[in-house]
Amino acid sequence: MPKREEKRDLTTIPVGSLGVIPLKGVRKLAEQVDYYLVKWRAERENEHKGSLAFSGYERPSYLLDCDLPRFGTGEGKGVIRTTVRGDDIFILVDVVNYSLTYKLFGRENHMSPDDHYQDLKRIIAAIGGKARRITVIMPFLYESRQHKRNGRESLDCAIALQELTGMGVDNIITFDAHDPRVQNAIPLSGFETVRTTYQFIKALLRNVSGMQIDSDHMMVISPDEGGMGRAIYLASVLGLDVGMFYKRRDYTQVVDGRNPILSHEFLGSSVEGKTVIIIDDMISSGESMLDVARELKDRKAKRIYVFSTFGLFTSGLDKFDEAYEKGVIDRIFTTNLIYQTPELLSREWYISCDMSKYIAYIIDTLNHDASISDLLNPVERIHSIISRYNAGELEEYATLKN
Repeated sequence: MPKREEKRDLTTIPVGSLGVIPLKGVRKLAEQVDYYLVKWRAERENEHKGSLAFSGYERPSYLLDCDLPRFGTGEGKGVIRTTVRGDDIFILVDVVNYSLTYKLFGRENHMSPDDHYQDLKRIIAAIGGKARRITVIMPFLYESRQHKRNGRESLDCAIALQELTGMGVDNIITFDAHDPRVQNAIPLSGFETVRTTYQFIKALLRNVSGMQIDSDHMMVISPDEGGMGRAIYLASVLGLDVGMFYKRRDYTQVVDGRNPILSHEFLGSSVEGKTVIIIDDMISSGESMLDVARELKDRKAKRIYVFSTFGLFTSGLDKFDEAYEKGVIDRIFTTNLIYQTPELLSREWYISCDMSKYIAYIIDTLNHDASISDLLNPVERIHSIISRYNAGELEEYATLKN
């Protein structure tokens, strides 16, 4: 058993029998989460394990059988094939998995975030209020990029959150929300945005050797003003300096729903000769990220590593291939919280950070109604792995030299 497992108080009676419902597109991640839950609960010692309160605590699998069939018109319905009465249900959904298709009047139609969100509501409706508690784990928060109003615009994310809580959802867990303040839309309901900082640092230290983690050799950069909180947290934990780019936009034009960027202006100390970490919540088309990387290279940064929770790559991978070949970027780290194409996973410049164990920790802990504070703020874990790295304990994993 890992030491951090022992720190959690999991002797309390579970809220209910644990059930995990993975929607289409998130099955692979859910199976990895289920593997850890089954393993931990089989190994866990608990004097009350055989009592009635712990009935169904240890199972061969916690994944519940569900289906989301569609009619020829494209309309659908949610079906749960097992009982959920009195269960503590966790629903996993990836709203940006565009690889899934369905038939629409005989034509193949790719699933959009709207389709995934409707499927989520169908499953909640199929539960029919019979579960003891419903927690939705939505790593990429639906409509999170439309979180504030500029002019006469819809507030889609706020409406979606209110809709889910109105249907009986007790808790919503997301990762690295674009703007955490969107939780103000549901102030009386549970909403957690989980940092992925620890997994990024762990992946970097396991893949790169010879780094000196101090302010003389490393620096953290935010590609825009909106992500400064993210960068400041990482820099504070690692004891590094922080810098920021801000986007000068042309507010006389609107292209693809946004004002085009004219240039990126830098605020911060010199990056010359330093290893730089650019951290952001998502890579969409990647234009801004690559522009920032080029600006840093022009300022003579030594190496550039990109941390991004969600790698969407909406405009393809060719630009990143070219940037890697030219030495503009060294590695890009994103998580497996959303769909990853086989082409992305095959790229030399790409490193995937597995979040399945972290999600399993969250589910296991919440099922016991225990605190997840140390999971939401993993400073102790980060300092521990850095100490091991400095002691040379992670050298065997490293595939790159800094």
